[in-house]
Amino acid sequence: MKIHALAAALLFSATLAQASDPESIDWVDLTPPFTSYENPFAALSSAQMNRLAHLLQLETLADTGTDATAAEDAASLREELIADGLDVEFLFAERLRIMELRTREATDPNAEIVGRNIRIPGYLLPLDIKDGRAVEFLLVPTVGACIHTPPPPANQIVHVSYPQGFEASGLYAPIWISGQIKSDPQEKSLWMVDGNASVNITYTMDAAVVEPYSE
Repeated sequence: MKIHALAAALLFSATLAQASDPESIDWVDLTPPFTSYENPFAALSSAQMNRLAHLLQLETLADTGTDATAAEDAASLREELIADGLDVEFLFAERLRIMELRTREATDPNAEIVGRNIRIPGYLLPLDIKDGRAVEFLLVPTVGACIHTPPPPANQIVHVSYPQGFEASGLYAPIWISGQIKSDPQEKSLWMVDGNASVNITYTMDAAVVEPYSE
C-alpha cells in the first residue's frame, strides 16, 4: 500500500515539474492573430498613390491656413482624382482604418501567450547595469535592433527584470530568458547611435532564468 502511495506521489511530483517547465516559443508567437484585410490601395498605380498623397498634404496645409493657395489647389486635384474614377473620401477613410489595424498588429499582445511560463531566445539591450551585470534589459529578436536599426514593433520587445544580474558578453551574443510573460505596455528611453530614443514595449518579464543561448 505504501509502495502504491509512494509511486503516486512521485508521479504527481513529476507531473507538477513538467507543468512548471517553460514552453519554448518563437517571436512570431508574441504577435496576435489577425485576419487578413482588403487593401484598396494595392490596386492603385504609383502615380495615383502620389497624387492622393499630394492631395492629403494640400488639404492639411489648407486646414492649418499656412498656404494661401492650398485650398484651391486641393479642390482642383480632388476633382481630377474623382474624374479619374477614384473615390477619394472612401480611400482616405480606408487609410485611417488600415493605419489603425497596422498599429494594433504592432502593439497588441497575444492573449494566448500572456501569463504563460515561456522560454524565448533573443538579444540583450542593457537598461541598468550593476557590478558589470545587466539587472534590467530589453530582449529583442534580431542582433543590433534599436542600436543600428530602427526598433522592432512594440510586441516584439520584452522588458526584462533580473535582479541577480546577467553578465553579458556583448550586444551580439544571443541569450535565453525564461519566466512568466506579462502584458504591460510602456515606454523606455534607450541609447541609440544617433542619441537617446523612446522605445514602445508591449511585454514584460521578471525572469526566472537568463542564460547564454544554445540549441
